[in-house]
Amino acid sequence: MPVTRTALSATRGKAASIAILLVCEVGAMAVWFASAAVLALLRAQQDVAAADIAWLTNGVQAGFVAGTILSALVSLADRYDPRRLFMASALVAAAATATLGSLAPTGPLQVALRVVTGMCMAGVYPVGMRLAATWARQDGKSDLGLLIGLLVGALTLGSASPHLLAALPDLDWRWIYRTAAALAALCGFAINLAGVGPNMVRAARIDPGRLSQAWRNRPLRLANLGYLGHMWELYAMWAWLGVFLQASFTRAGLLRGGALAELTAFAAIAVGAVGAWLGGLLADRLGRTTVTIGAMAGSAACALCLGWLVGAPPWIVVALALLWGMTVIADSAQFSASIAELAEPAAIGTLLTAQTAAGFLLTLVSIQLVPVIAAAVGWGGAFSLLAIGPLAGCVAMARLRHDPAAARLAGGRR
Repeated sequence: MPVTRTALSATRGKAASIAILLVCEVGAMAVWFASAAVLALLRAQQDVAAADIAWLTNGVQAGFVAGTILSALVSLADRYDPRRLFMASALVAAAATATLGSLAPTGPLQVALRVVTGMCMAGVYPVGMRLAATWARQDGKSDLGLLIGLLVGALTLGSASPHLLAALPDLDWRWIYRTAAALAALCGFAINLAGVGPNMVRAARIDPGRLSQAWRNRPLRLANLGYLGHMWELYAMWAWLGVFLQASFTRAGLLRGGALAELTAFAAIAVGAVGAWLGGLLADRLGRTTVTIGAMAGSAACALCLGWLVGAPPWIVVALALLWGMTVIADSAQFSASIAELAEPAAIGTLLTAQTAAGFLLTLVSIQLVPVIAAAVGWGGAFSLLAIGPLAGCVAMARLRHDPAAARLAGGRR
């Protein structure tokens, strides 16, 4: 059904709507990393090839890229109430994930179901970001970074939740899929309780001329390069941290290293919700370039160190994993907020779509490379490879800071 003025005007208050949206984002995103948690659990019990983990994880990433592009090309979010789109996407993703609980752990059909799940997530995460932005302040005191940061925090917590399930003793791996599916379905219905803010506007269609601004326009190009550096690291870290922790704790001689690894992976990813919130809060006040450069420098340092500590005392590994989990996501929302502030209003929808699609497309490479490098030279080399992204991103955002256009960002040229 097309969006109507009546439907959009029947909104709840800002605080209540944002709270509902965040809860629904947490539940719906539980299906994203369900396979990573399942295969990490199985790998502790039986021989599961690292390539199988990569294929299932990359299936979601590839599906997300395809879904994002398709959604923009046919203007789904323009023609339909975004809450209905969120609901439909979450329900289909729940059905695909629940089906995985009735199949063998790996195989071509399983990869196909993960692709379907990823395509549906394109109707959850970007649409949720758009819903949050409809509530942003328009009085000169921007809270856009905070709102999108909160949404990214919810995404982070939802992505971490399967690792918490995997840490339960003697858990049948099928229940990870089933629980994640149930959460996604429940939150798909619950999103209809949220309202749409007063800033709801029609997004621009994809136009080749507008799309080229992502590279031709120097400030936009620098913001996108910063985002690509961030994405090179983020999802590969999320996908492989649990496997690394199991290897480290096993080498350290822990008797229940598998359970501790899953709990640590959950905590390290979930603590990113705090990082995303702080990043959004600080970016609106201190400046987007300041926060992104600081977060990427911190996450790069963690990536350069953690892999070389495999088998080290667990408290050191846990502490550094938690720090990495907080810094790796603290900057994420600020790249989208930067595009929204730097782009022409008529091109914002197209350019955000281009940024998201390019970033997730890049994750297909880094996720696939990590196990190959780890097998060849160890985890130190694999995680050091990930550090290249945020270091390059720091350079891009430092250049953006000195561009006159940076004055349009929240916090100005800081």
